Amino acid sequence: MSTERRKTEHIRICLEEEVGSRTGGAGFGQYRFRHRALPEIDFAEIDTSEHWLGREMRVPLLISSMTGGTEEAHRINRNLAEAAERRGWAMGVGSVRAALERPELAQTFRVREAAPTIPIIANIGAVQLNYGYGADECRRAVELAEADGLVLHVNGMQELFQPEGDTNFKGLLRRIEQLCSALPIPIGVKEVGWGIDGETARLLVEAGVSFVDVAGAGGTSWSQVEKFRTTDPIRRLAAEAFADWGIPTAQCVVEAKAAAPDCPLIASGGLSSGVDAAKALALGADIAGFGRSLLGAAVDSAEAASQALERIEFELRAAMFGIGAADLGELRGTPRLVRVAEYM
Repeated sequence: MSTERRKTEHIRICLEEEVGSRTGGAGFGQYRFRHRALPEIDFAEIDTSEHWLGREMRVPLLISSMTGGTEEAHRINRNLAEAAERRGWAMGVGSVRAALERPELAQTFRVREAAPTIPIIANIGAVQLNYGYGADECRRAVELAEADGLVLHVNGMQELFQPEGDTNFKGLLRRIEQLCSALPIPIGVKEVGWGIDGETARLLVEAGVSFVDVAGAGGTSWSQVEKFRTTDPIRRLAAEAFADWGIPTAQCVVEAKAAAPDCPLIASGGLSSGVDAAKALALGADIAGFGRSLLGAAVDSAEAASQALERIEFELRAAMFGIGAADLGELRGTPRLVRVAEYM
């Protein structure tokens, strides 16, 4: 099956089928902010500005890599890019592999015209480094997307359940290290919904990556997505056993921050509100990412996508106001985020 057709199926399944992780959420429900009745700040003066990949952002929020490679994906990416530019978010595009295989699909990943000022991240599957991809292909992916950096996604469980999956992950850490040495651009690594634990985050930082996106469990389960695509009855049945697989995002953030405290950290995977984002930042993340929760609005229009982003921003600022955090430094250092058991 072509990469283009696979991307079309992924969009349809994510919009129409029940593909959420059954882990019981991303773990942020285990935490609550202690309300501060006298916040002693002016809501209008709350500062959420961030600097990342050499560009300014109005909020520390990211539209996570989702799609590309089809005409429908082009429209979705364009709507997301216009909304991200309007609101000052960063944006990742889906795997650029489709455009490297078929150059005529490159336009579906080109969003810089619609988003001239925000950070944009190109995306390639890390496992492709074991299937012939190297520094040249990764450099082309960044150039094609007119991106400020590259993220390598690690998706072993998805590849395992995918009918056409690539499952040789042997020696991949060494290849990531070689790529980081070969390219003078920021290179990060992200999971796709099963999480990066502390030990893995430390190994990635030692290999030279510029940022880590934990992409934990609690949102989309890609084994469930692939369940709807496969014709293999064994894999279809086995996917059910892995519907609750993965490390919840909140736990990933705590572990990764402890193991690699100086590495820029992105928290994605199951975030659905600005309050989730605030909790992620308070736990140690530098940026909070949102994916499938934005997809429906992006299919609709750039305006609908922009409204979805605006709601999340308001919720983030409202949470900061509610604990008296005037800026991101105060949010990240707050003692007012506690486990629910401690709150009661």
